[in-house]
Amino acid sequence: MKALTWHGKGDIRCDSVPDPTIVDATDAIIKVTACAICGSDLHIYDGVIPSMESGDIVGHESMGEVVEVGAATKNLKVGDRVVVPFTISCGECFFCKRGFFSGCERSNPNKKTAAKLWGSSPAGLFGYSHLLGGYAGGQAEYLRVPYADVGPIKVPDHLSDEQVLFLSDIFPTGYMAADFCDISQGDTIAIWGCGPVGQMAIRSAFILGAERVIAVDTVPERLALAKAAGAITLDFHDEDIYERIMDLTDGRGADASIDAVGTEADVTASADSIVDRVKAALFMGTDRPHVLRQAIHCTRNFGIVSIVGVYGGFLDKVPMGSAINRGLTFRMAQTPVQKYLPLLLERIEKGELDPSFVITHRGGLEDGPDLYKTFRDKHDGCIKVVLRP
Repeated sequence: MKALTWHGKGDIRCDSVPDPTIVDATDAIIKVTACAICGSDLHIYDGVIPSMESGDIVGHESMGEVVEVGAATKNLKVGDRVVVPFTISCGECFFCKRGFFSGCERSNPNKKTAAKLWGSSPAGLFGYSHLLGGYAGGQAEYLRVPYADVGPIKVPDHLSDEQVLFLSDIFPTGYMAADFCDISQGDTIAIWGCGPVGQMAIRSAFILGAERVIAVDTVPERLALAKAAGAITLDFHDEDIYERIMDLTDGRGADASIDAVGTEADVTASADSIVDRVKAALFMGTDRPHVLRQAIHCTRNFGIVSIVGVYGGFLDKVPMGSAINRGLTFRMAQTPVQKYLPLLLERIEKGELDPSFVITHRGGLEDGPDLYKTFRDKHDGCIKVVLRP
């Protein structure tokens, strides 16, 4: 089959690779009908994510048709149309039973290695390094899905692939980001990053009752899309973000702030962003937490900082003194996608949100290497890429 594979920093290729097969009785194989390039895939593309190996199949936003099931798979049958969560979860361990599917204790075969870095291991993920299981990703013609009775959700035929594909990651992640904010009527929510997850968070915040959403970015197309949703938009190249948020909130700060950027904040955003980049280049630091620092300072006393941008290692000069003395609450996670799927599928069916609005570019797998670069460089107004294997 054809698949997109990683061969080093900035080197994604469309290769011929072996078709996946049933390994465990709880597996399923799907024929991928649509997949997407995620913002967190760009961390792999940029060489930020450790333990990638040459030839690894990438991608974790996928859907398709079931073409084979293992002997112990009961909930799926050949011909079912499904969306596959990026989190791989057993459904039976301590965390899965409590709805914390992204903390699954069983799905990462390399959990001892992950625990050395993080203390404990999260769930395995599709196409996202050997630290998180070494699972083949879904930017491919076929995908093996472990624990198939737990992850995939069946989707109705009257909804298009593009309407439901983002149930795999960015819609649940953006919704969770807003959900973490415990929004009350009248709240002001500040969101850093107007990429795909940020766009979902903006709309989710309004759905959950926010009166105002302040969206921070610098890419014109992203800011325009945020403004179209009703957000107040701020360009961090043109304005002092802290001063503007304080002006907009009568000096109090946002009721909650969402970091939808993560480790690769724009190096031109501020002086501390430049320092972060230099430290990373000299192996004196890992992540670049400029956005997190700013979100902390811009959140009101006893407010919430919701973090869904990807961080991988250790953060430098995070203002914990500000957070502690002002009573901030931090909420963060890799998204337990399975928890949100029924609710969000229902919202799509009711017409409350059609996630396909975010798509700007489409192509086949053979277009994938070029579209990775287009997405990373934000060329041609690129916000979200969907591929049809």
